[in-house]
Amino acid sequence: LGGCKWLSEALKVNQSLTSLFLGCNKFSLGGCKWLSEALKVNQSLTSLNLEYNQISSEGCKWLSESLKVNQSLNSFDLSFNQISSVGCKWLSESLKICLLYTSPSPRDRQ
Repeated sequence: LGGCKWLSEALKVNQSLTSLFLGCNKFSLGGCKWLSEALKVNQSLTSLNLEYNQISSEGCKWLSESLKVNQSLNSFDLSFNQISSVGCKWLSESLKICLLYTSPSPRDRQ
């Protein structure tokens, strides 16, 4: 948890980092909370990868709150986490508000 707190504090003031891979770190609920607080403030990060972190639906709740206000992220990877239908619901509510970029499918490019 201490590492997440320090990372969060750094992300709040960093204005140059655009991409961050934090996969395979086993984020705790507290870690998700710290990261969420940083994402509410950070405006330089455009890509965040949180794959394979065992993030639960409750962690998703915290992260989804940050997506509602963050205006710089356009890529957010939560692959291979432990997100239930409840976590998906929180994320989907955030996606109605946020500006995450989604790549068009090959079908849409025709």
